[in-house]
Amino acid sequence: MKELSSRTEQRFSYVLLVLPAVAFYFAVMAFPTIFSVALSLTNYNGGKIFGNPDIRLVGIGSYLKTFRDEYFYLVLKNNMAIVGVSVFGQIPLGFALAYILSRGLIKGTDFFQSMIYLPNVISTVVIGILFQSFFLNANSVYMEIVRLFKPGAEFTLNENPMVPVLMVILWMYTGTYLIIFLANLQKIDTSIIEATKIDGANEWQTLRYIIFPALSGVIVTSAILAISGSLKSFDLIYVMTQGGPARRTSVLSLYMFEKAFRGAPNYPLANAISTIMVIISFALIAVTRAVEKRFGGKE
Repeated sequence: MKELSSRTEQRFSYVLLVLPAVAFYFAVMAFPTIFSVALSLTNYNGGKIFGNPDIRLVGIGSYLKTFRDEYFYLVLKNNMAIVGVSVFGQIPLGFALAYILSRGLIKGTDFFQSMIYLPNVISTVVIGILFQSFFLNANSVYMEIVRLFKPGAEFTLNENPMVPVLMVILWMYTGTYLIIFLANLQKIDTSIIEATKIDGANEWQTLRYIIFPALSGVIVTSAILAISGSLKSFDLIYVMTQGGPARRTSVLSLYMFEKAFRGAPNYPLANAISTIMVIISFALIAVTRAVEKRFGGKE
């Protein structure tokens, strides 16, 4: 009887401790997500003030409208470009730099670590304004450099306007993955690496058979962070280009913002776009998990 009472008290204590976190999760994560999906299936466009007094369930009309919009595929392509730069640019570069620093292949490790991570502690708005003035006007530093080699060159954003944005994104967030990989590389027992060297393994073989398998879980986690972060990119692009010219640098989050808050609001369409973003994110993460399961090692 006493044992049963003790178990009941223990379970009650667990529930009491977990309940605030669960309630907070449902309040700020689960409920808004469910509400967003539900809103995307209605015709709600702001209520009486915008001439839409009645709310009706209209099904997947907003999703079909999104897929028929030519700009949707343009902004989706831009987002996939950011995902590509993040997964295949920031992560490999962050790992390479972390490996160089952890192995002591260069001097001044602390200095380079601080300088590479520095963009992460600067406001995104400040970075956006800085690189807007560096790249995106007729008298920018970039154009002055171009004119040194091509006198009389005129400023234009019509050719590859996403390139400056992708360069800034690569520069900004590589430091995050540097710190992640550096911390985990330091967890690998150095005696194992030294043993492989004694056995005649070269640097590449040490990477392939010791370090990569040991960090497979970290690489997958980094890829998930890169994918989710790329799909919600907003502030940097909004400050640098506002999605221009002609939406050629717009992304899904900016496209959603325009539908919800610029001009007459179209909340069902905006919420449909946000739901599509979540689905794409889950799909890419599932692919990442499948690749890790097929080729990855065990930590």
